[in-house]
Amino acid sequence: MKKFSFVAVAVMAAVVVLVASEAQMAEAATCNPTELSPCSSSLTSGSPPSAACCSKLKEQKPCLCGYLKNPNVKQYVNSPTARKVVSSCGVPYPQC
Repeated sequence: MKKFSFVAVAVMAAVVVLVASEAQMAEAATCNPTELSPCSSSLTSGSPPSAACCSKLKEQKPCLCGYLKNPNVKQYVNSPTARKVVSSCGVPYPQC
């Protein structure tokens, strides 16, 4: 019985470690403005965003404040068209 409970505890500990590491990887977005390239046509023309664009925006959500502080990227992220695209994708516009 002791051997069984030790194995069960070990398996549960391994599952907790795996779940925790996957959660950290999901939270850690690689902040690279080129990741938003699927949104380029929507940002320039005002056309509705594609599913790929919305997916990337959701992935890059933790990075948006950094993009707003970057003078090379700010003009694209802070435009009225960008706000419309972000809103269309259901991503709240960051309050930095």
